[in-house]
This record gives sequence, structure tokens and C-alpha cells, in this order.
Amino acid sequence: MKRIVILLSGRGSNMQAIVEACAAEGWPAEVAAVVSNKAEAAGLAWAAERGLATAVVDHRGHPDRAHYDAELIRVIDGFAPDLLVLAGFMRILSAGFVQHYEGRLLNVHPSLLPAFPGLHTHRRAIEQGCKLAGATVHFVTAELDHGPIVAQAAVPVLPDDDEDSLAARVLVQEHVIYPQAVRWFVEGQLELADGRVRHRGGVAQWAL
Repeated sequence: MKRIVILLSGRGSNMQAIVEACAAEGWPAEVAAVVSNKAEAAGLAWAAERGLATAVVDHRGHPDRAHYDAELIRVIDGFAPDLLVLAGFMRILSAGFVQHYEGRLLNVHPSLLPAFPGLHTHRRAIEQGCKLAGATVHFVTAELDHGPIVAQAAVPVLPDDDEDSLAARVLVQEHVIYPQAVRWFVEGQLELADGRVRHRGGVAQWAL
């Protein structure tokens, strides 16, 4: 039984999608804990109401990122994770943290990477006249919003879209491909080599 730890900073809608899919689909895994850098994060309350272990590692009060990440690692490792999942965790992680969880750290980003890493992805897609936008699940590397791509989903950018309407359409797809990618990981279906990820069974790693 694989153990999943999820990190979040807010409501954790992707966390909810993963928890619900794990239970409904009978994955060979369990969500061992949900960890946040904010005690007031709504996702923590949602997880606690469902009997999941939760923890807070507040980023305030630490002299620098290295000290904070060391404490975060200590807390996370207390739950013995096989996989660490970022679900709206609004902290830039140090290279040492990423290296510690190399090959078992996933993130979802609201763009079709490598396009539009960083913030304001939907605004930038609209401003650039993109006809498609989307979301990407990827293994995390030390470079922000980069890393081997596990799955992507594309949605149309409509003529009357604003940031909110496009974000809502992309989020629907995040809730599809992120749980799917996590399931593939815990089932041992992902093969990572030479910076590329393939599904051992040849299942499509994209959605439209």
C-alpha cells in the first residue's frame, strides 16, 4: 500500500479530487497526511473532517528557506511517504528539498508546459492569443514549473474568455488528470527515463 502526502496552502480542490478518487477507485494507496504552511487553509479542515492526518509547518518564524524546508522534510518524512503531491502549495521549494524527494514529487501547473511557467498563466495565454490552454502534471525539478511531463489536458480559449472563466475550465481538467497521474504512479505504471515519462501500458497521457 503506497502512502501519499499532499501539500497545500488553500482550499485544496485538487487534494479533494485525489482523496475522493483514491477511495472511489480502490487505489493500492492511502492518503497518509495533508500538510500545509497555513493553519487557516480550508483544505486542512476538509481533510480533518474526513479523518485524515493533518499537519501545519508555518513558513513564518524560520530564518530562511533552507531552515524551513528542513523542518518541512522532517514533518513529511514522519508520515513515510512513497509519493509527495503538491496541490496548490504556494511556496518555492529549495533544490535540496526537491532532491530529497526526487522521482516521487508531483505537481500540477495551469498551463501547457513548457509554455507560461510561473504566475498569471491564464492572463498570459489570453494576451498571447492562444487558441488552446490547459494543465500539466509533471515531476518536480529544481527549476520552477519544469520537469518531466506525466500528463496534459487542453481546453479551448474562447473569444469572450477572461482569466476567471478560463481558469475554471482548466481546473475541471486538473481534477481529471491529476488523480489519474497519481493513480498511475502508485500502480507502478510510470516509467521515467531521459527526462521523459511514458505509461507502461501505452495509455494516452493527454486529454482534450
